[in-house]
Order: sequence, then structure tokens, then C-alpha cells
Amino acid sequence: MGIAERKEKEKKEMRSLILDTAMRLFLEKGFEKVTLRGIAEEIEYSPATIYLYFKDKNDILFALHTEGFERFYRHQQTIRTIKDPWKRLRKHAQAYMSFALENPEYYDLMFIMRGPGEKIKADREWGAGMRSYDFLKQNIQDCMEAGYLPREDLDVAAFAIWSFTHGMASLIIRQRCGMIPKEAIPAVVNAAVDFMIEARKKQKQ
Repeated sequence: MGIAERKEKEKKEMRSLILDTAMRLFLEKGFEKVTLRGIAEEIEYSPATIYLYFKDKNDILFALHTEGFERFYRHQQTIRTIKDPWKRLRKHAQAYMSFALENPEYYDLMFIMRGPGEKIKADREWGAGMRSYDFLKQNIQDCMEAGYLPREDLDVAAFAIWSFTHGMASLIIRQRCGMIPKEAIPAVVNAAVDFMIEARKKQKQ
């Protein structure tokens, strides 16, 4: 390995160390209580080192947010081979929920924490999230063209389905479902997804 390759490898390793440490501290202490100095102390480097990779704490959070969406998108791709668009849409909603419940920390910073949203608003860019949203819109478009759904405004339909599944995920992750026994939540989630999707189904002629 040459000098340039070794330096690049070291940079990637340091960036990963900062992100992994930040994620752990965010979960242990909460985002608001974590500082760049605190992250630096954990990895035993000076704060100046972190500034070589990230300009502030929101920048670190956004990097974790983007990593979460990369994982999310890969998880979604497991449904791409389903040919029937209606079955694919149902599996899409189930895949969304399974990712959220299996990765609550990532889901929290992807969709609930305010830090990433503030950076998205400032930069006016959200490529990682839009890729997944466009995939949902394409699934819905396929269902409309196949006659499973009425031809309505595509953005309205996508937002309705997304907000429904996001609402369920957020309630569960933030532990607002005390009325449902914990062991019953997976079954309730699957039934709710079916209820929501089937309620929009159009009777094919």
C-alpha cells in the first residue's frame, strides 16, 4: 500500500471512529448534551481533529442520518423483484416498518431529531431521502397504472402512505404504545399496514 492509499485509509478510519463514537454518545446522553469536545475526549484526540472532518455537531448528525438512509435504501431493495405492484407496495410498507423497529436509533435521527432537518433546510438538498421517497412514488405509480389504486395526485398518495407508516414507527420507537402489549406489537403493525393499504385498494374492473 502506497503513502497516498494509507493516508486515505487512515482518514476513513478516523471518520468512522468519530461517527461511531458520536452515535454512541447521542444514544447514551441525548443529542443536546453531547458536545464536540466530549466526542474528542472519548476518542482521545483534540477537538481540532474533529473539525478536520466535520464543521459542527449537526454536520456529524447529518452524516449519521445519511448513513441511515443508505442502509434504509438497501433494505428497501429487497422488494424490487416482486413483480405484482400491489404485493410490492404492501411489502414496501412492511419493509419500512421492519427497518424502523430493527434500527430505532437510526430511524430516530433520520426522521425525528431536528438537527438533520435543519441542515437539509439550509442546504436545500436531501438526496439520500429523496431516493427512497421516489422509490415509494414509483411503486404507487405502478399500482395506479395496474388499476389497483385510483389515479390521484401521486405526491398526495405517497405522502399519505409514508406519514401513516411513519406515525406508527414513531409511536412505537418513542414508547407511546402502552395500550398495546409489547408482544402484540408486531402483529398489530402488520394488521395495521394491511388495513391501511387495503382501504385504498380500488376494485379492479
